[in-house]
Amino acid sequence: AVTCLNLFAGCLALTQIFAGHLETAAYFVGLAAAFDFADGLLARALHASSPIGKDLDSLADMVSFGLVPGAFLFDLLTQAGAGTPGWLPCAGFIVTVFSALRLAKFNNDTRQTTSFIGLPTPACTLVVASLPLILAHDSFRISGFILNPWVLLGLTILLAGLLVAEIPLFALKFKNLRWQDNGTQFVFLLLAVALLLGLQATAIPLVVLLYVLLSVARPSAS
Repeated sequence: AVTCLNLFAGCLALTQIFAGHLETAAYFVGLAAAFDFADGLLARALHASSPIGKDLDSLADMVSFGLVPGAFLFDLLTQAGAGTPGWLPCAGFIVTVFSALRLAKFNNDTRQTTSFIGLPTPACTLVVASLPLILAHDSFRISGFILNPWVLLGLTILLAGLLVAEIPLFALKFKNLRWQDNGTQFVFLLLAVALLLGLQATAIPLVVLLYVLLSVARPSAS
């Protein structure tokens, strides 16, 4: 049921993107991510797992965290595309294609039971969905930079690459509350909260960058 709520929130995000309400769509993405996280927590707590549940989760993620970020990038590239090739907005769907590859890889990779290989699709989508929120408030006057079509294209290619990169990334899964067993996760959560409190939506891409850097820097899995 929670998986279906993730899918429904993703569908609502799409309707808002089609209507040009990107900021509202971003909030629906946040809701979809919350449902996705809650779904994982419940599945682990109840030891509930089935092939149908796994397939449904991937299908829901493909909409909420595959199609939705591509639609966001298509819209943003359309806004930014004056004087650029007409095909450029379609490049946003590169993220959709690589999200599908990422999800298929995850479903068949036994290395990803307690951690991840490559950027998870929700993290990728949160970066993309944060852009309309940053543009709406623009506290740091960076809208011109964000709406540069080549910056958006570069971000698209970077995110697509990270989705399928052979980079081990930690998961926010806690077997216990001991610092020595979860040090990386605790450091990440503390720094992420500090960034979000200080920078609001602008912090979201930085939080995801922090996540990648801490994963790469940690000496061993925690």
